[in-house]
Amino acid sequence: MENEKNREYCLSILKEYTKTDSLLKHAYSVESCVKAYAEKWGEDIEYWGNVALLHDFDYEMFPSEDLHPFKGSEILKENGFNEDFRNTILSHTNYTGVPRDSKLSKTLFACDELAGFILAVTYVRPSKSIEEVKVKSVKKKLKDKAFARAVNRDDIYNGVKDLGVNIDEHIEFCINALKENRELLGV
Repeated sequence: MENEKNREYCLSILKEYTKTDSLLKHAYSVESCVKAYAEKWGEDIEYWGNVALLHDFDYEMFPSEDLHPFKGSEILKENGFNEDFRNTILSHTNYTGVPRDSKLSKTLFACDELAGFILAVTYVRPSKSIEEVKVKSVKKKLKDKAFARAVNRDDIYNGVKDLGVNIDEHIEFCINALKENRELLGV
């Protein structure tokens, strides 16, 4: 479990396969939210954070559903990552068929699309500052199907339901987690 808890090692893998700023920020934003939940619930913060950090690391090179996140799982296996770590990453997309049967897998799924969506809401604010983003504005944009149309709203709502949290509280929690890392995220 050494690799799974070593953020610097995980970061080196992320940066080896992910070059675009937007995908790196997505990884950092999901990591921020998932780590915050790990801390709240007394879970392993580094392990949870690294799963989130690497959940899409292969997407830029292998963006099709027949390759992502399957190829990433193979790469992680070759690098000595354990099966639970890899299965949690595989479970973050519905099409893999890997069940979300742990608190971590449910948290990753609930934070994945929402973290990216909150960043999109931030970018349209006049100041582009996370400080201006409120739950109300995120919920309003969720209803606007033309805004960030690539974000799957059903995944956001189903993730919240499966995690067993209130949507307003979840959005607020994620906004606050992103605020903690605003410098890294550039917001």
